[in-house]
Parts: sequence; structure tokens; C-alpha cells
Amino acid sequence: MTRTRIFSGVKPTGHLTLGNYLGAVRQWVREDQHRADALFCVVDLHALTVEHDPARVRRLSRQAATLLLASGLDPRLCTLFVQSHVDEHTRLSYLLECTATDGEMRRMIQYKEKTARERARGGSVRLSLLTYPVLMAADILAYGAHEVPVGDDQTQHVELTRDLAVRFNQRYGQVFTVPRATRPSVAARVMDLQDPTSKMGKSHADTAGIVYLLDEPDVVRRKVLRAVTDSGTSVEYDPEGRPGVANLLEVLAACSGGGRPEELAAEYDSYGALKKDTAEAVVEVLRPVRERHAELVADPSYVDGVLRAGAERARGLARPLVDRAHEAVGLLPPL
Repeated sequence: MTRTRIFSGVKPTGHLTLGNYLGAVRQWVREDQHRADALFCVVDLHALTVEHDPARVRRLSRQAATLLLASGLDPRLCTLFVQSHVDEHTRLSYLLECTATDGEMRRMIQYKEKTARERARGGSVRLSLLTYPVLMAADILAYGAHEVPVGDDQTQHVELTRDLAVRFNQRYGQVFTVPRATRPSVAARVMDLQDPTSKMGKSHADTAGIVYLLDEPDVVRRKVLRAVTDSGTSVEYDPEGRPGVANLLEVLAACSGGGRPEELAAEYDSYGALKKDTAEAVVEVLRPVRERHAELVADPSYVDGVLRAGAERARGLARPLVDRAHEAVGLLPPL
């Protein structure tokens, strides 16, 4: 029986946050790397779709890989690598661009939203922003992945990946596995502490409501204690009517493992006590990550070795499949 293969990635466009950790990385560590053939990728090419500082992209790519290891990804159990180290991603991406349609690309929600924002400012967007969902499809299809753990904002891209795989297979023969999007079973959706109607994002301009994995404990406490709550005074779990309090309860539940948010609400009679306990729970969850990160930074050769070995294995998995796709569309094999 074929073992389930999982592919997921993290984009180095900002420092990893508590939202990244509770929403995805912790599940990769606790479950996915144990139950499946799991590949985790720092998708650095995706960071080039917008204006960027090259040195910052390199720095954040390395930091992301180091933090994934610090969070508990084990290279003996999974494959961790950097996207640009494996040429098969871009080799396959062009074939999929030849399979996709212009209309499909322009219907992508993130493209429409970002384009609208840029045009409102009198700017323009890069062509790669239009086509990057195809590169994302190549990331997934190159490895024959069965599952792609994603949040709600990436579901449309996995649906595109499925459509391209099916269309390619119908035109040129059975080459690709058709993957499915999966939802983390125990992940928390962490919202911005200053704007609890928006997801905590690593590339937001306003960082006051964002807890980063490398924030010092006092910084974490300050951010949580200053979190926006609601106009009432009682502690109730009501995500629609009282999103600020609900966000704190969800973070506390995810970090403490002390029960469901609605159950925890009954234990508090003030916002202050809830914020204090939430802050301490977050500090304790992040403490081992920060400590292990410091150890890994002091031993850069270890991280280099993990990424080198990961890229070698990823290349070995992807190359035969991408070669088969090239042959299927009518390209001559290399001489």
C-alpha cells in the first residue's frame, strides 16, 4: 500500500508568527511527519512576486527553515528543503502554464484583491503574481502529493491544482496524482490581537497585534495584554459578536490544552485575568522554540546539511515525474 504523501510550504515574506505555528506548523510536527511521507518547503520563489529586498528574502528563508526545525520537524522523519534548490519546480511550472487558462488565473481571489489595492495606489503588479498559483500547483504535483494541508485562503489554489492535474492527465495521459486539500484537525485560527476580524499575518505593516515566534517573553506579554477585546465586561465565547475575547480564548485553548474555548470562558470573570493567563500560555508554548532556535543559529552547518539533504531527496522524487511530464507533452528527452 502506497504511503500518503503530504506537501506544504511556508513563504518567507515575513517572520513566522504564533498564527503560523498554531495554525499549521504544530500539526506538521505532532502528526503529519509521523503519519505520512511529508515534504515541507520554504517557498522562496513565491516571495519574488512582489517588491522585495534580496538580502531580506535570503535572511527570512534561512530563518524560516531554522524555525521549522526548532519547532520540531525532524529530518529523519520528513523532508525539509528550499524551493529554489530544486529546479523541477520551475521546469514543471511552465508546462502547467501551458495547461492553465488566462481566465482561471484572473479569477484567483488573491490576485484580484492585490491588483485592486495596487491600482488604487496608482501602481501595477508583476506578471508573476498572476501566474504564481501555477507555480504553487507545480510545487504540489511534482511530488505526487496526495494531501495539501491549507487554510481557507489557499483552498482555491489547491482546487486549481486539481483542475490542472485532471486536464493534463486527460490531454497527455496519466502523469499526475490529483491531490486534495486537508484541514488541520486541531489547528487554531489565530486572529490579529489589534484587529480580531483579520488573520494574524506575517507580512502586515502594523505589527502591534502580531506575536512572532522569536518575540521576547516581555514583548509577547505586552502584545497580549494590550489585545483589543470588546465593549462588554463578561467573558463569553462569541466569535461573531465578540471576536476579540473569542480570539483570546481560542489562543489560550490552543496553547494550554486546557479545554475548549467555550469551557474556558466560564472560568473567567474579567478580561484582565484572561489576558494574563493567555499571555503566560503563549510565552510557555514559544519558549522551547526560541531556545532551540538559538542552538541552531549557533550551529549553521547543521541547518545547511539538513537543507542540502532535503533538496537532494526532493530532487530525486520530483525529477522522474517531471521528466515524464515533459515527455508526455512532446518534448525531446535531453541528449
